[in-house]
Amino acid sequence: MFKEYNQNNVFAKIIRKEISTQIIYENNHALAFYDIAPQTPIHILVIPKGYYIDVEDFCANSTPQEAYEFNQCVMESLKIIKLSRDGDTYSGFRVISNAREDGGQEVPHYHIHILGGKRLSKMLND
Repeated sequence: MFKEYNQNNVFAKIIRKEISTQIIYENNHALAFYDIAPQTPIHILVIPKGYYIDVEDFCANSTPQEAYEFNQCVMESLKIIKLSRDGDTYSGFRVISNAREDGGQEVPHYHIHILGGKRLSKMLND
């Protein structure tokens, strides 16, 4: 499906500030923001600022600093939206990353979904 990075995808435009979004947390290598079509009461996306197609591309080609700051962005975002272990608002969350066509990936830029704010059902219904 996505064999090369498309610099015109929506996440690349968000990174370049061509599209505005409600940012939760940002550092030198990652950005977290609210999903515009939330599937749960809390639905955020975390993306690396580097141009990676999917989790496999990111794991194989990101630098240690990029990987560290991506994970730091996840942790700081969880604290801000009160989903972290330190928070007392919600009792759990789900992290999802879709990859390629059969995995349901729609945007050719690595990203994770953090879903929460309610009790979630089992992983898959189909």
